[in-house]
Amino acid sequence: MRTVMRRVRTMTFSFLLHSPPPPLLISPNKPLLSSQHRYSLSSLLPSPTQRFRLRTLSTKSTPNMQDSTSSVSYLSQREAAEIDETLMGPLGFSVDQLMELAGLSVATSVAEVYKASEYSRVLAICGPGNNGGDGLVAARHLHHFGYKPSICYPKRTPKPLYTGLVTQLESLSVPFVSVDDLPQDLSKDYDVIIDAIFGFSFHGAPRPPFDDIIRRLLSLQTLPKRPAIVSVDIPSGWHVEEGDHEGGGIKPDMLVSLTAPKLCAKSFCGPHHFLGGRFVPPSIAEKYKLELPSYPGTSMCVRIGKPPKVDISAMRVNYVSPELLEDQVESDPILQFRKWFDEAVAAGLRETNAMALSTTNKDRKPSSRMVLLKGFDENGFVWFTNYESKKGSDLSENPFAALLFYWEDMNRQVRIEGPVERISEEESENYYHSRPRGSQIGAIVSKQSSVVPGRHVLYDEYEELTNKYSDGSVIPKPKNWGGFRLKPNLFEFWQGQPSRLHDRLQYSLQEGSPAWIIRRLAP
Repeated sequence: MRTVMRRVRTMTFSFLLHSPPPPLLISPNKPLLSSQHRYSLSSLLPSPTQRFRLRTLSTKSTPNMQDSTSSVSYLSQREAAEIDETLMGPLGFSVDQLMELAGLSVATSVAEVYKASEYSRVLAICGPGNNGGDGLVAARHLHHFGYKPSICYPKRTPKPLYTGLVTQLESLSVPFVSVDDLPQDLSKDYDVIIDAIFGFSFHGAPRPPFDDIIRRLLSLQTLPKRPAIVSVDIPSGWHVEEGDHEGGGIKPDMLVSLTAPKLCAKSFCGPHHFLGGRFVPPSIAEKYKLELPSYPGTSMCVRIGKPPKVDISAMRVNYVSPELLEDQVESDPILQFRKWFDEAVAAGLRETNAMALSTTNKDRKPSSRMVLLKGFDENGFVWFTNYESKKGSDLSENPFAALLFYWEDMNRQVRIEGPVERISEEESENYYHSRPRGSQIGAIVSKQSSVVPGRHVLYDEYEELTNKYSDGSVIPKPKNWGGFRLKPNLFEFWQGQPSRLHDRLQYSLQEGSPAWIIRRLAP
């Protein structure tokens, strides 16, 4: 096999400048709830985000998988080499930094599509160059994500960077499999195969043992049920600019382009194309006039083009969770809710206090929407809204509601039902003035659920009120804005389990008794 030259890696992205949102705080708030077992949930407000617009490269095109409204830049080999030299020259990046970020991008892309609950067995086939190093780093991150990776690394590079990556994987007891020990039919032992063999500096025909490995990967494509193949930056054996020009190369299910797609990516026809890595400063983006999709939030990967069409009837998750047993739960459902809520917060779930609120009007027509819980204790669950909104109108006609909390990453739901009442004006006033001033003005501007002629109307009034109260004077609470409290008479705690045999424990009140009755419901 030809010696794999130093693979050029280029990473460009739409650079985001922003401050992280404040953490979710749970602290006493005397006016809102009682002093015992009190939780007050502060609002989470995103801070402003400034974006650099990445413009068009000369090789910009709209490939066959792209959304027709978007365009993506593609790098030639020469352009990629120049960016690489700049990154690891005057910009001060080292190859191990770039490799770490590239491998993390690959791992997060895999986790985005192939969930560990169903695709846990991963084989990373790593070549001797930087592409192989990306595969080693990806395998380490996948291990920490809950996957069970194995490594096939036939031609090990004796440099400290690579030997260190091997040591890290061995310390995690990640198995290394020789080519001779690989099963002839890879589909029986693996759910995902990461092709990290060759980067785009490779030329010519693959030599042993990689020629045989590539033949095995090709043979998988005729099987009705086979592992998903994920190629890192360049599908092994493809030409960096011409792609699979002979038509007999690997056809991966996922391509993770690093930095910007190379020209060969225009030939990629698989269902999942991701862009990974986000560390190039705006100076390079401007110099090469790059047009790339924006990365969402703190993600290290972003999908290019539209997601593939799916068979909705076949979409399902086989939940794996600890059992929820009657002798292990609290006798008081408020205490059990607090326990689960604390665990969801500790797990770092986004908007743990988000809940679906369902109401019905006098004609028994139901409606649901997402709102934010702002406090709970033994007296009930509190949220705030405009009393003249749709939900406010429904609750004035029929003062009963249902709440639903869904914590997906923990396979948990909590349903709560009961009568609803308005909280005191004093409590609403105190909470209103604890909000950011922008949110206070927003509550005045928004005549919630009413028809507006356009967004500019809201902006104009918001700007006018912002100027009016720019001296820091008190912003008055609208009379039609305040809080509701649901007093629970029924709880259900749901824990997802394999084969749809979910745990469902219902707490209900017997008429005339303050004691809660716990019953198990069929899933």
